[in-house]
Amino acid sequence: MMASSHQADETRRRRLRWRARRGLLENDLIFGRFFDRYEESLSDDDVAGLDQLLDLADNELLDLILARTEPDQGVSPEARRVLGLLRSV
Repeated sequence: MMASSHQADETRRRRLRWRARRGLLENDLIFGRFFDRYEESLSDDDVAGLDQLLDLADNELLDLILARTEPDQGVSPEARRVLGLLRSV
């Protein structure tokens, strides 16, 4: 990924992976591919952005990932970057 320092805390990354388990199978599949591809390279900024996205309801998050809707103005640049990565997997 990019931005600030690498997120070296393996425990925090594992917690994020667990938190990303969703009620919708579609989200689970997308996040599984995302973590398989990017988990080791997540930066602190990426983790903060992912945290913000994971605060969203399942359906709202899926709509964002599938580009059915666009993020509102309150979504941080870090979350927007992670959303772009989620859309690419």
